[in-house]
Amino acid sequence: MSETKNIEALITTDARTTLLEAKKLSHNFDYELFENINLILEKQQSIAIIGMSGSGKSTLLNILSSLLEPKNGEITFENNDIYKIKKKKLLNIRRKDFGIIFQAHYLFRGFSANDNLEIATLLSGNEIDKNLLKKLNIDFVINQGVGELSGGQQQRLSIARVLTKKPKIIFADEPTGNLDKDTAQIVLDALHDYIRENDAGMILVTHENDLAMQCDKVYRLTNLQLEEIK
Repeated sequence: MSETKNIEALITTDARTTLLEAKKLSHNFDYELFENINLILEKQQSIAIIGMSGSGKSTLLNILSSLLEPKNGEITFENNDIYKIKKKKLLNIRRKDFGIIFQAHYLFRGFSANDNLEIATLLSGNEIDKNLLKKLNIDFVINQGVGELSGGQQQRLSIARVLTKKPKIIFADEPTGNLDKDTAQIVLDALHDYIRENDAGMILVTHENDLAMQCDKVYRLTNLQLEEIK
């Protein structure tokens, strides 16, 4: 009886800590990219996915983040398969719960850095986190126009805009790809601080192994499979 209760408690705990679960994901274009992919992301956990160019890392991230439906498999978020719920509900999850950091900045040019953040506050109802701006070292350029910012500053501003809406899961596609080593570390530290302080999770695609190894788990996408290396 005691053993049964312990098992039930373990199952309940796992359910409380799991943010996202992918089961038996497969996808292809003109060729097979990957098959039978299984992945679990828990609260306060960071996962890095590495692999050769063309291995399907970004495609897998797009599937996990609701942007591309897989050929096979399911992705569960808050007890829902995200590709089987109504489109309106999925859009709401994408807007409120998922924070997607792209390689491109997608900032509103012609507006100031602060204006770009204000748009995020209007959509989310959250205030701008001034401590986050300091962590990302962009607090001193907040009133400048986007066009006046360096590429690295624009990238950090786009990350700040994503985090301003307080997502439960961060999906980051090469978020430090255009940054120097020191600035890349600043960004990664800010992302790790965010998931720890907000009970969130992160799935990161990167080609930088030293940054990947700072995550809790590291997978390599190779030979159609996810190979756990940490």
